[in-house]
Amino acid sequence: METSRSTRVPEGWRRVGERLDRRRRGTGRRAGPILANVPGSVVATDDRVLLDVFHFHPLTVEDCRENRHYPKIEEFPDYLYFIVHGVTANTSPDRFNTIELDGFLGPNYVITYHHEMFRSINNVKKLLATSPVVCQRGASALLHQILDQIVDFYSPVLDDFDERIDQLEDNIFSLKQPNNAILEDIMELKRSVLRLRRISAKQMDIFYRMSRGEVHLIPQSMLPFYRDIYDHLIRVTDLAENYRDLISGALEAYLSVVSNRMNEIMKVLTIFSAIMLPLTFIAGLYGMNFDNLPELHWAYSYFVVLGLMLIVAVGMLYMFWRKGWIGAGPRKKLERPT
Repeated sequence: METSRSTRVPEGWRRVGERLDRRRRGTGRRAGPILANVPGSVVATDDRVLLDVFHFHPLTVEDCRENRHYPKIEEFPDYLYFIVHGVTANTSPDRFNTIELDGFLGPNYVITYHHEMFRSINNVKKLLATSPVVCQRGASALLHQILDQIVDFYSPVLDDFDERIDQLEDNIFSLKQPNNAILEDIMELKRSVLRLRRISAKQMDIFYRMSRGEVHLIPQSMLPFYRDIYDHLIRVTDLAENYRDLISGALEAYLSVVSNRMNEIMKVLTIFSAIMLPLTFIAGLYGMNFDNLPELHWAYSYFVVLGLMLIVAVGMLYMFWRKGWIGAGPRKKLERPT
């Protein structure tokens, strides 16, 4: 139902309130539960609807207006107030975002309040239009359909996380030089996984209470369905924990690869310096300005010194190769047990 910009309660909402009052008094005809969706677009009208039509507590109405609450449930004598988080349609592993859904569960109604579009609510509306069987099972079954779809929409996001982590690991092990872009990807992915784990862990507490019969508005016959949602959320939380460990391992692998690349560079520079040291000594020895150097006036002294320097350089390269400091070194036969 659309809301007007007046602070008065719209006529459509007033009729809904009258139907609920007749059902509370037992004078109305027996029918299925009411699903009312408050889009949260006009604050003044929304407040009047929630306070005057449904008679909700002012603190819960104030919580509905805010959009930065963690998942929770609060039970009142006549209704249950809950906050859950669903994933946005355009969410991604690098930018994991959730949207808040506030709601009320009563004996014969489910009220939802949100500031952004919810795919699960739209799907449930389409389901009710084609198959009203859900309404015949009561308000708790209607709420189950909404919550079940909210949790189900986490599964494609988990698959995206899995693919993104695999791609990140491939980029790390094919790294040729330090790349700040990969480090930024790791940190963004880590923040997204931490948010996923934090939200899923909070919602686990909610669904645990709902699935264990702690909410008097959820009958015993519906508890297995809520336990099924709880089981799905356990999988989400476990995978989020595994992804956090994988990302921490990816960060350590990145730092290790960068350190190994730096060690390779330092090794090359060290070998170059080690080879140049004796060559510099030889060049410095025969470059001294003394007249009585025996080889100074020999006709072939220049070529002999060059040959000596070449032999020293090749000899040192061979020694480094033998020790395995350059290349793979000589192959060693593995001793096999007889």
